[in-house]
Amino acid sequence: MKRVLFSLLAGLLCLTSLKAGELTLKGTFQGENLYVKNPFAPTGVGFCIYEVTVNGLTTTDEINSSAFEIDLGVYGFNIGDALSVSIRYKNDCLPKVLNAEVLNPRATFQITKLVLENTDLKWTTVKESGSLTFVVEQFRWNKWIKVGEVDGKGTPGENSYKTTVRLNSGENKFRIKQVDYRNKASYSSELVTTSTKEAVTFSTKTTDLITFSAETSYEIYDEFGGIVFKGYGKEVKIGTLNKGKYYLNYDNQMDRFTKK
Repeated sequence: MKRVLFSLLAGLLCLTSLKAGELTLKGTFQGENLYVKNPFAPTGVGFCIYEVTVNGLTTTDEINSSAFEIDLGVYGFNIGDALSVSIRYKNDCLPKVLNAEVLNPRATFQITKLVLENTDLKWTTVKESGSLTFVVEQFRWNKWIKVGEVDGKGTPGENSYKTTVRLNSGENKFRIKQVDYRNKASYSSELVTTSTKEAVTFSTKTTDLITFSAETSYEIYDEFGGIVFKGYGKEVKIGTLNKGKYYLNYDNQMDRFTKK
């Protein structure tokens, strides 16, 4: 009787030890499978992993080997669908997912509409494959500058977004960008429009202040190309600057001034 009780107790302890660890991966389906390295169990009998689930469903993959594939294609997922993969393993061992990055969202969006209404930039997308930030860029001073960010919804159907932008006088160009985990950037086509705003001018009547004729975005660089001020407004206090030559970007202009 004691032997039976001891055996039952040992079995319960064994079952408890099976639930020693759980590795959970969350992401989105991108059309690729996961590959797992599965070490031997510390007892020398069997392998480390004893169960794999995908969105709560136990997989039918053959996991009793030193390496195996988690087939995500059998579940009928669409690109961009949310995934949660749980890998349960025994005490004193640790499996390794060799390509967990394939669950990261990718910059796959396509723009079907990009318009400017007054100061609202609006766009509509399809084929998003996971939530990524949309970066709004404006071309001024011979470079693309980030002027806004909007969180992407990440679903492959039609999604609509908008953000407020500031127009400079004359020609304005905007584009939408996403960068994914591969550091790969995807861009929309450029939206080009012409503003009827009057061109901004500036003056330095005092040694401590730059005054613009209207509110504007601006950047000030020293003669070595280091940025010292940037912002938006009708004036810039420059009393703390050392004497010398500086470069001034404002409105759609690139100019220079001397701090005396």
